[in-house]
Amino acid sequence: MTSEGAEGAEGAEGVGFEGVEPGTVRPGGRTARVREAVLRAAGDALVEHGFDGLDLADVARRAEVGKTTVYRRWSAPAGLVADLLTDMAEQSLPRTDTGSLAEDLRANARLVVRTLTDPRQGALFVAVIAAAACDPRTAEALHRFYAVRIGEWSGCVEAAVERGELPAGTDPGEVIAAVSAPLYYRLLASGAPLDEEAADRAAAAAVAAARAGVFVR
Repeated sequence: MTSEGAEGAEGAEGVGFEGVEPGTVRPGGRTARVREAVLRAAGDALVEHGFDGLDLADVARRAEVGKTTVYRRWSAPAGLVADLLTDMAEQSLPRTDTGSLAEDLRANARLVVRTLTDPRQGALFVAVIAAAACDPRTAEALHRFYAVRIGEWSGCVEAAVERGELPAGTDPGEVIAAVSAPLYYRLLASGAPLDEEAADRAAAAAVAAARAGVFVR
């Protein structure tokens, strides 16, 4: 899309972006396509240059939209990253429902590993996590992203409690966090292999701890 086309698209949809918190609107039509192009470009730029190198003018050029569109909608790199995380949460796969806590958490762990070892997605998460360490707005957006994902997968723990697999009062969010925590540790700290074996081990450890009552509130 050309810069002129992007500017015209915004006017055609009648969406005013001034003063709107990124991630709080769900534009449709051409405006939605502009947002999709900009977020894709922002992800590419983050993978290549990291948060410190994220420039709104460069993102606009990559997305082939007008600079004023990007500046008016997102205003700053942190706002762009916040909306990117919102979009990533929306696009994430729904949780599995096998009827077995062990199988559900294994599926969760393997999904985390596939995401973190994907050439683009893994690099994108590393860039966003690094940005969150020094930018409060990015950190807030990252916290919201993981709250959405943990909330999505908490249902399998709640179902396990109802089936009697886990003690009453088990904190679903803590169980789900325990699955992914060792996988992120491998990605960001130890450099140990991230594979299905690591995923299955993390899931099994979370299941064992949950059954032992470690996560009871």
